[in-house]
Amino acid sequence: MNKKIFSGVQPTGNLHLGNYLGAIKNFVELNNDKNNKCIFCVVDLHAITTKQDPLELKKNIRETVATFLASGIDPKKSIIFNQSMVSAHSEAAWILSCVSKIGWLNRMTQFKEKAGKDKEKASIGLYSYPVLMAADILLYDSSHVPVGDDQKQHLELCRDIAQKFNNDFNAPQFLKVPEPLIKKEFSRIMSLKDGLKKMSKSDPSDLSRINLTDDNDQIVNKIKKAKTDPMPMPESSKDLSKRPEAENLLGIYSSVTNNTLEKSIIEFQGKNFSEFKERLAEVLVEKILPISKEIKKLLNDSKYLDDIMLDGSNKAGIIATKKIKEIKLLVGF
Repeated sequence: MNKKIFSGVQPTGNLHLGNYLGAIKNFVELNNDKNNKCIFCVVDLHAITTKQDPLELKKNIRETVATFLASGIDPKKSIIFNQSMVSAHSEAAWILSCVSKIGWLNRMTQFKEKAGKDKEKASIGLYSYPVLMAADILLYDSSHVPVGDDQKQHLELCRDIAQKFNNDFNAPQFLKVPEPLIKKEFSRIMSLKDGLKKMSKSDPSDLSRINLTDDNDQIVNKIKKAKTDPMPMPESSKDLSKRPEAENLLGIYSSVTNNTLEKSIIEFQGKNFSEFKERLAEVLVEKILPISKEIKKLLNDSKYLDDIMLDGSNKAGIIATKKIKEIKLLVGF
């Protein structure tokens, strides 16, 4: 079955192994399947839900595009663009926000997590950004959306919004209700210093993550210093239930080598952690170093990156403009 796939990545800068294994690696596989039509968006409108330095944001947008390209996403096969260059996203977000219910948004757990205790000081954009995410997806008649655990709730909201819009305007099937594409294993990569915390660029310790721009020595050093426990390598996946660091490192190894967790456990049964870490560092260097070198090379050619975005935005704009015109007609504009 042909799939129309939409996904976006926030240009937060300093993309890391968690971003790669949790999303971008999957994008490359989807891009390489000739049955898929893929649209990959740098969601810069989402980025400004929290305060950004304008010069840093511009740099981060280019770095995200460079990471897509360096990882193997082909702009001849897929559309790569940045969200703010296609005004239909903002227009559709407003119209859909007038269809959405406050009760739905109040249930979004990610807003509660990001806003923290003092949610009165959070921006309206941070509160309502799941509606913009729905607009992103629905403008392209997307049939499938790759989502991690933290975005499942937002996709459910997108489905609810689509169905309510179709009902409100007596237009069955007009907004396509998308299905999730959920990776069964290793979609959530944890910190190298704490197996209970998600790998994040906001962690003050650089040793907690492997950045996609790290060099050979940095990767080896970070894996060597990654937290483990005093027990030997596990005998089965049942042994991992209370060993988050061991589970995370084995999960990373399995994802990078395209193995199941069980196969990885069998491979390292009876061996010590230092031997496993040495092998993990080897496979990570093999996978990440070429990406790191290509990102750095691409960042030296900002015109090329801007041209990719312009071309992608023109292609995305043709699709989105047609859809927003149809939406406006249904609404009565």
